[in-house]
Amino acid sequence: MSQTQAMIERLTAIAGAEHVLTDEAATRPYRTGYRSGSGEVVAVVHPGSLVELWHCTQAAVEAGAVIVPQAANTGLTEGSTPKDHYDRPAVAINAMRIKGLQLLGDAEQAIALPGATLFELTQTLAPYGREPHSVIGSTSLGATVVGGVCNNSGGALCRRGPAYTELAVYARVNAHGELELINELGVALGDTPETILDRLERGDYRPEDVDWHAGKASDDGYPEIIRGADEPGAARFNNDPRLLYGVSGSAGKVMVFAVRMDTFEQESDVRTYYIGSNDTAQLAQFRARFLREASRLPITAEYLHRELFDVARRYGKDSFLIIKKLGTARLPRAFALKNRIDRLFRPLPLLPDPITDHVLQRLSRLLPDPLPARVVEWRDRFEHHLILRVNGDMVEETEEFLDECFPEAWFRCTADEAERAMLHRFAAAGAGVRYQTIHHDEVEDILALDIALARNDRDWFEELPESISRDLVHRLYYGHFFCNVFHQDYVFRKGADVAAHKAKMLEILDARGAEYPAEHNVGHLYPAKPPLAAFYRRLDPTNTFNPGVGKLPRDPYYGRPAEG
Repeated sequence: MSQTQAMIERLTAIAGAEHVLTDEAATRPYRTGYRSGSGEVVAVVHPGSLVELWHCTQAAVEAGAVIVPQAANTGLTEGSTPKDHYDRPAVAINAMRIKGLQLLGDAEQAIALPGATLFELTQTLAPYGREPHSVIGSTSLGATVVGGVCNNSGGALCRRGPAYTELAVYARVNAHGELELINELGVALGDTPETILDRLERGDYRPEDVDWHAGKASDDGYPEIIRGADEPGAARFNNDPRLLYGVSGSAGKVMVFAVRMDTFEQESDVRTYYIGSNDTAQLAQFRARFLREASRLPITAEYLHRELFDVARRYGKDSFLIIKKLGTARLPRAFALKNRIDRLFRPLPLLPDPITDHVLQRLSRLLPDPLPARVVEWRDRFEHHLILRVNGDMVEETEEFLDECFPEAWFRCTADEAERAMLHRFAAAGAGVRYQTIHHDEVEDILALDIALARNDRDWFEELPESISRDLVHRLYYGHFFCNVFHQDYVFRKGADVAAHKAKMLEILDARGAEYPAEHNVGHLYPAKPPLAAFYRRLDPTNTFNPGVGKLPRDPYYGRPAEG
């Protein structure tokens, strides 16, 4: 029996035959990235407990296999799936079966096991008047709490920085090739891995076992950083060296069993303003002035360009209406059903893929425009749109800023207008992908960049050279305006050299001092800068976990001789 087959049998004994997949068709969803990328594995295993997760990791390490840790696979940079071929057998260990959330204190903190989603945490905290780090976007897509921490994910909220904690339980392979469990959770759980993990999963600890001074459970320095509108450097970006710690920013270079996170008081008495402008400098000056002078930071400040407004209005209408009718509570199930239907019809050769996107797009054309009349009017008048949300006690000073900076170019939304404006902004994030799906014969590819500009960069709206712009069908810009973080999706015409255009765009961004990616880990699409590369090497000196992430070498020990 080969070593690989022996490993698969051992994994089967640990997790059960029904939870170890080896068939090519069965493993495909776990070998393929959410947006792009794919690779080979000899098995995908779904352990059902933390102890099983530990034993599966042990089995793979002892067999000399590559390990690709995986949860919901919602990443956009290919970092949560295998990539191409490895020089060793590869195993994807998917932890989504291991659910669990434990609230500490008066729900001021939460411990999340690896399969717990951000949506589930949101629902768990709601009765306590609390909410997690992020409240939009990946919350509805099924992303896990652990995944957000591993990727230092951003978010739309101005008062909260990237997902970050110093409190976690994780496994790493040390320089001698030995698997070790690290308990930095700040909870006394015992001495052996099995004891620690079993007690953790069962919540078998007392209040006095919790150390409330063990370390940070959020990025509490972000409000001061974002205020520095006249300072150099990005407010937030994925590989910020100050936020690389243990699990935080680890990008699959360790196996995570739990993270401990701060929670936050739910926002109440929220007022929403819709702002229009045809002058990018006017918006930049407003941002800098508000950040410098306002008594408090706003809740969110979401930007939308007119071109994306139009594309989202047509290609995001069904997403808008589904959320409006079903509510966010049912959205994860709706996405899951959509994926099941797409998988069912994918083998049929004469049907477009994914079938649900084509059907929903056709149906959406028959439905009335759900956007409020005043929002549509602002679309006709202005190229740039900003949705600003503040607390009720900020109304007077906010409206003073708006009167001075945007005379007759803003309005305070009604509750219905506010909801619909934000739904349109949410639907815009996926509109480009829908456009590509429907017009695949005309589109070469979408280049999706998320960019953190320097805080003092006032020229935030880019001007592309004609050599690039002539190959574009659409430029779709949106972002978190006060953070100076922008998502820029470029839809390239058929035949365009997207790789060459991407290289040129990144050169332009480098010259501007921008950081990228801003909200997703570097995955297999971007090189890790020296501090991040050094962090990966320290976490995983043998290069067992997720080899090649950050475009680092893929072979054992990164091509260097093993120690000892």
